[in-house]
Amino acid sequence: MPLSRDTIKSYRNIGHDLKPVVTISENGLSEGVQNELDRALTDHELVKVKLAIGDREARKTICAEAASKAGAEIVQEIGKVALMYRESNKSNIKTSNIR
Repeated sequence: MPLSRDTIKSYRNIGHDLKPVVTISENGLSEGVQNELDRALTDHELVKVKLAIGDREARKTICAEAASKAGAEIVQEIGKVALMYRESNKSNIKTSNIR
């Protein structure tokens, strides 16, 4: 289900102070990167992802592919950083960035 404008706005505010927890390099989406992104989304629900890729189109493609494979939504994409959200089934107040 797509996020509402108000929800996106509040997630952007929260995401502003977050540090990237996953980095996707020129090597693309390896199994290890996918697993780490999945783990981070399960724990934190809202994560910042750094895309260390020079080509703008390749960045957009890999970002969309990573979000699709993780079942996440891209909240914001600015330059080489993306903010992704996926609701967790077992949300933990101590680790979640939005609770």
